[in-house]
Amino acid sequence: MKVKRFFAQTMAEALKQVSEQMGPDAVILSNRRVDGGVEIVTALDYDENMARQRLGNQAEEATNGSRLAEMQADQHRRLEDELSRSRDRIREVREKRASQGASYAGSFAAVQEEVSGGFGDIELLPQAPREAYSDELAQMRAEISSLRDMMQGRRPQPEPEVSATTAVQQRLAERLQEFGLGSDLAGSISRRHKAGRLEDGWKQSLKMLCTGVRTSRMEWLDEGGAYALVGPTGSGKTTTIGKLAARYVLKHGSDSVALVTTDRYRVAAHEQLFVFGRILNVPVRVVDESHSLDDILDELSDRHLVLIDTAGLTSADKGYQEQLAELARSHHNIKTHLVVSATSQPRIMKSVWHCYKMANLAGCVMTKIDEALTLGESLGFVMETGLPVAYYTDGQKIPEDLHHAEAVPLVRLAVDRLKTLQQQQAVAEGLKEHA
Repeated sequence: MKVKRFFAQTMAEALKQVSEQMGPDAVILSNRRVDGGVEIVTALDYDENMARQRLGNQAEEATNGSRLAEMQADQHRRLEDELSRSRDRIREVREKRASQGASYAGSFAAVQEEVSGGFGDIELLPQAPREAYSDELAQMRAEISSLRDMMQGRRPQPEPEVSATTAVQQRLAERLQEFGLGSDLAGSISRRHKAGRLEDGWKQSLKMLCTGVRTSRMEWLDEGGAYALVGPTGSGKTTTIGKLAARYVLKHGSDSVALVTTDRYRVAAHEQLFVFGRILNVPVRVVDESHSLDDILDELSDRHLVLIDTAGLTSADKGYQEQLAELARSHHNIKTHLVVSATSQPRIMKSVWHCYKMANLAGCVMTKIDEALTLGESLGFVMETGLPVAYYTDGQKIPEDLHHAEAVPLVRLAVDRLKTLQQQQAVAEGLKEHA
């Protein structure tokens, strides 16, 4: 995304500049009156999701797309102002040190090229003897590099030591972020790779992921008990219960399994579960004012496996607290699992976890694996929360697209997904260049 500011005496003149320099695809992020005329901030290839990532936590304040664009424009103004101050500072140091190091200008060319990349209009000072002001140069170099990263939309990283190990760690962290891990987790894993080639660090990181992703050893179908699935609407709770029930019936028959729903908050909320019940010849019970969850579970105590579907409520919904308290207070040993869609953003995954963790979560089920571009986000989520993964689903087929989770196959699947994404991107770039 390319962002640029324009100044003119009138709005018509400013828009003409935008049209001439940015073209018809430019998006206006903001416009305002300034001393001497107007200012317009525009962007090419504007992506709202990318803008939210660049703004970080500040993006939560944006209630709509217009406000988000204004915040993006404000951030760009601040960065340009900071860059301008850095230029002034460099000129001051250049003038101050010019008499000390003119003869060293040639040896400074490499440093100048490195720190000014992307800002070719910055004139850097010739290098005086290094021992005279090396600390000042290092500070300026870190400042300019940080500004360059922010202008290009990357999170600034601390200035690393110049060593092969650190360079490999940086490249490894970048690859882990492409894999889908968050920057903090990717940085933490990459720093554990102390020496060696990038590919060695990549293999070591994947092994660490396999160790960090916890999974359930026993399958529910064999272990038995009462299992409740909680999560937001659309995460795949009911479909997952249908897959589990179908697999159990195929393996053990329909006499020792039952389905329960606590969703009495929405009209016709039980219909899909009743359809599964009729097809599989499995009883379906509904928790309501006349039948509490414990009463129904007492009635189904002779069943080897009881699967409990719940309403996809948020903390703002009326029955949210009631439903979770009902699960937590039950005198039955209900193993509650959070259903997490692999297509959700990491921030949404964590928000959902915070909403439902009061239900004494025993683990999670990952759904819609087939629809996600990368799986590192889901793996990072379960590593950070410590939730064991019981199952994952990768399609709508019942019960074929349900899989008992194991760490190594999950990580391998995530690696394959990354390779597929990279191949698609390479093809797209090739077609773009050809066109």
